[in-house]
Amino acid sequence: MNTTFLAAADMGTLGKGVGAICLYALVGLVLMVAGFYAVDLSTPGKLRELVKAGKPNATYVTAAGMLSMAFIIVVAIYAAGGRLAEGVTYAVVYGLVGIIAQIVSVRVLDLVTGVDMEELMYSEVFLPQARVIGACHIALGLIVAMAVL
Repeated sequence: MNTTFLAAADMGTLGKGVGAICLYALVGLVLMVAGFYAVDLSTPGKLRELVKAGKPNATYVTAAGMLSMAFIIVVAIYAAGGRLAEGVTYAVVYGLVGIIAQIVSVRVLDLVTGVDMEELMYSEVFLPQARVIGACHIALGLIVAMAVL
């Protein structure tokens, strides 16, 4: 068996795989940043400052929002079935739609639950209401992700 040929063939496949990973990582990063700023726009205060200051509820809600965005992005990539151009397109389009759907839905659920988001985000202590808002983020991320399939 010619090991040089096998090495060349594997390097081509390996190179394409590494390129796809890098592209998906970049798209995922851009969508996660967009998701962060969307959560920031939909919550009181500057989210970056609240997280940096270690406000426990702000960090919890932010983490849940980022996790829910990751669900949407992962499922959009999976739905493409290994087709890179479609996967990137699905991730971008469904990711942006997911950000919008999630923020609108979470804001509605904030109103329904009666959680005072300003009090929650600025509190120095962890409040149980953060679990409710965090669960809303994750649940809506899963719903949007499943809608992609």
